[in-house]
Amino acid sequence: MANVIIGIHGLKNKPPESLLKEWWKLSMIEGLESGNHVSGLPQFQLVIWSDLLYEKPLDIYEKDPASPYFIDERYVRAGEDFQAGDHSSRQKINDYLGRQMNRIFLNDDLSMNYSFITDAIISRYFTDLELYYSGKRTIGPDRTENYGDLIRNRLSNELIKHRKDRIMLIGHSMGSVIAYDVLTFVVPDIRIDTFVTMGSPLALPVVMGKIGEEMKKKGFRRNNIMTPPGITGHWYNYSDLLDKVAINYRLSDYYEQNSHGVKPEDFLVINNYEINGAKNPHKIFGYLRTPEFSRVLNDFILSGKPSAGQRITRALSDILERIGSKLGL
Repeated sequence: MANVIIGIHGLKNKPPESLLKEWWKLSMIEGLESGNHVSGLPQFQLVIWSDLLYEKPLDIYEKDPASPYFIDERYVRAGEDFQAGDHSSRQKINDYLGRQMNRIFLNDDLSMNYSFITDAIISRYFTDLELYYSGKRTIGPDRTENYGDLIRNRLSNELIKHRKDRIMLIGHSMGSVIAYDVLTFVVPDIRIDTFVTMGSPLALPVVMGKIGEEMKKKGFRRNNIMTPPGITGHWYNYSDLLDKVAINYRLSDYYEQNSHGVKPEDFLVINNYEINGAKNPHKIFGYLRTPEFSRVLNDFILSGKPSAGQRITRALSDILERIGSKLGL
């Protein structure tokens, strides 16, 4: 059994897979180095789904900022002069808004009130999420495919490939919604050691309403939302108070523990991503290098490494096996 980290990205178009994967890795390595952790990254796989919704990826060589393929937020190392500020009042506002949104828009049975309002918001600001939930693409004269199924298949196939490994799954933004759906409705038997959500909208009423709809379709006989059954270790949820996508950051208030006793553990962090003087507290690169996540990442890496005694035992076993093979034993 090997350690493997699997990531799935969030909203909007992305750079080519190889480049985005490298930027995720650099962000994690930067966080480990900043925390004086000496462990190196294990195998890392990034699940890309933006190519299903966008004609071509963002282009690192595009110089025109007005082009839809221009990359305006590349990976850059954290600046030493980043100013976090005091956002205690913002926390009170977020807590109030989160409670009020769910009270107004979400019923106890997870059905939605005023769905025309939430549908309009999704259509205006979260086009990718709208396509994920209801979009279809034509593949023949009388055939269509659901974007949601196609996107989920990308992640479920990767998880199945590594089902015998020890998995840390990281979902950013909309990627956390996809990850939750896949772990709950598609491959609930896949064991996930550590589930990590960053900048997640999983506590927004429209997302919980959609989860409730699917639960009813699949015959779930309950009105509460559960932690996916395959998560055996931890579910860590990281949010920056200024991250508008994660305005309702308290996932632990809504997602109940599974049979392993796992439920979300919420952490407020400082996302220090900044480029050309512009901050983005939702950016994945900032989340991946936060000290809170870096400690969890380091523990995950170290817990999967064999001890010195285990390495010696394995080496001796290999030597004896080769000797026995030569002697015909």
